[in-house]
Amino acid sequence: MALDYNIIGERLKKARTERGLTQEKLAEKMDVSIAFLSRIERGSSHISLKRLSQVCDILGITEGSILNGSSNNSETYLTSEFDELLKNVSSEKQKLIYKIAKVISED
Repeated sequence: MALDYNIIGERLKKARTERGLTQEKLAEKMDVSIAFLSRIERGSSHISLKRLSQVCDILGITEGSILNGSSNNSETYLTSEFDELLKNVSSEKQKLIYKIAKVISED
């Protein structure tokens, strides 16, 4: 599975803003330029695993939460992901997703 750097950038930006950090302040803590951080948040620059680990440490989040969008520390960690997914598909696709999930859960 290929990494979607646009989504990774969005998640990093969300985590940064939730902590009240500006791009300037986070870039300073990471010792990178504001332009580089901006490109990462837009998905136009790829972030290395080393930099990802660094920014996650600064923001107090896990790499997993940035890479896959969820923290699996909770039993309901996929609830918001399913909610978001279902909001963005037609009612026909919602029914199909439900039927597939129901078959899987009955095993």
